[in-house]
Amino acid sequence: MPALSAAQARDVITRYSKINNEANTGRDRRLLDTVEDGPLYAMSVSDYTETEGLPTADRKPYKPWYYDSANAKLYIPRLGAGQNRWFAAALSDQKGKEPSRLAVFAERPQHKRWEMVSVVDLDSPDLPDVALDHDGYATAVTADGNKHLGADAKLLRTAILDNFATGGTNTGTKVFIPTKASKRQIEVHDKTGTRYGDQGTTVFAGAANRYTDAYALKTTDGGALILFSHTHTQTDAVAHSGLQINPGRDDRAWLHDVPRISITYTFVCNDAATVPAKAAPSRLIGYTCARTDASGPPVPSWSDRA
Repeated sequence: MPALSAAQARDVITRYSKINNEANTGRDRRLLDTVEDGPLYAMSVSDYTETEGLPTADRKPYKPWYYDSANAKLYIPRLGAGQNRWFAAALSDQKGKEPSRLAVFAERPQHKRWEMVSVVDLDSPDLPDVALDHDGYATAVTADGNKHLGADAKLLRTAILDNFATGGTNTGTKVFIPTKASKRQIEVHDKTGTRYGDQGTTVFAGAANRYTDAYALKTTDGGALILFSHTHTQTDAVAHSGLQINPGRDDRAWLHDVPRISITYTFVCNDAATVPAKAAPSRLIGYTCARTDASGPPVPSWSDRA
C-alpha cells in the first residue's frame, strides 16, 4: 500500500509550514518538536541556540515563509506490512518556482503524526529520476546493505566524511563523481585546512552519528535515490603557546567570547545522493549542514582569572 495519498501528503507539508513558522517566531522548541524530528530538529534547535547567543539588537527579525505544497513533487513509496511510513518531496519556498529542496517526512506512530526529519538544498533544479508506477507511486528499496546497488548509505556516509577529512583522497573521489556538492566538500577541506597558515591547524573527522535512518527510492535506471545524514567535527587549534583563537559572534552561544587554544565544532548534516545499480560512482546531489555544538579549553591566562 502507498504510505499515504497525495492529498494527505500535501496536507502534511502545509501543516509543517504553518507550525514551523509559529515555532520559529518565538523559538518554541516544544512546538517545533511536533513537526520536526531527527537530524532536522537538531539542526533547527542549534539555529535557535545560535540566535539566542546574540545580543537582542543583533538578532534579525523572523520572516515567515511557506512551502508551496500545491506544486510539490511527491515521491510516495509503496510499503510492505509493518514498514514505517514515510515519503519524500521536492519543495520550493516560493510559489511557482522550481523545487530547490528535497525533504523526507516520516510518521511517528507513538505521536500519531507526521514530522519532517531531513531536508537538503539541491545544487540543480534537475530532480532525480525516481521510478513511478502507473498510479504515480514510488518504490522503496533498502538503503543499507543492498547488494543490488553500487553503494549503500553507509558507504556514502564514509565517502562524505573522507571528502571533509582528506579532500576525498581515500574513498570520497572513488565513490562520487565530481558534482557541485562533492567539490564543495573538498573545497571546505582544502581552504579551511590551510587558513591559519603556520599559526594553527584545522582537522576534520567523523563523529558519533545518532541519526542512522536512511531512506531510498528506486530510480528509472534501476539504481536509487538515497537520503541520509552524517555528523562530523572540525577542530581548530593554535600551533604553539602564546596564540589564541577568538570565537566569532555566531559562536557566542557556545563559547561565550572566551579565547581558546582549540575549538571543536560539531556539525549535523543531511545528504542526498543518486546511486547506480552497478559498481560505478554515485552522485552527491546536495547536502546541508548546521553547527550544533562548539567547545574547547580556554587560554591559560583566562583560566587563571576565572
